Amino acid sequence: MAARPATLSRTAFEDAFHALRGAPLTLAVLDLDHFKTLNDTLGHSEGDRVLRNVERLLSGSLPSGSIVGRIGGDEYAVILPETAAETALILFDEVIKHFHIHRDPQWPKSLGLSVGLAARPAHATTYEDLKRAADEAMIRAKREGRARACIYVESKMVLKSNYYPKSQLERLAKLSGALGRTEASLLREALDDLIERHRGEL
Repeated sequence: MAARPATLSRTAFEDAFHALRGAPLTLAVLDLDHFKTLNDTLGHSEGDRVLRNVERLLSGSLPSGSIVGRIGGDEYAVILPETAAETALILFDEVIKHFHIHRDPQWPKSLGLSVGLAARPAHATTYEDLKRAADEAMIRAKREGRARACIYVESKMVLKSNYYPKSQLERLAKLSGALGRTEASLLREALDDLIERHRGEL
């Protein structure tokens, strides 16, 4: 039986991606829905237990040769070499279902996994562009109801670079590296703050 993939750090994960040198693959970005609620209500040790559960689930469910990385607080990424996005979608639908069925009864019902998928070469070729496309797909998964996987759809989506100045994107990338969090999670936090601030108008 093949050894289960270890969960790599963000840097090691990016190195593993670059080592694949242009080979076809699908990149998945996973984010826990309402993880902050769990941390706030049940405490960080329970939050850590959820993350260990996710890591075990990923390492036990993914095909041999998959690469798993923890790229931010409750965000993971997976490289599936020689795998089409449609195949990855079926695989992650099962992972999401498994997480839902086997979660601890004390965890909030809203706790789930949202996944964004982008394929090389279909959607992008560099790590940065592929990651951005997978992030956009993951945000769409959340917008469409969470606890689901979505494939990046170019025609229906606008990448951040189309509506943010380059200087802002560069500062966002720098902040992402300094905080050890993904650009998508920082943008979501800013959006959540904005909505909260103007809740009276909604």
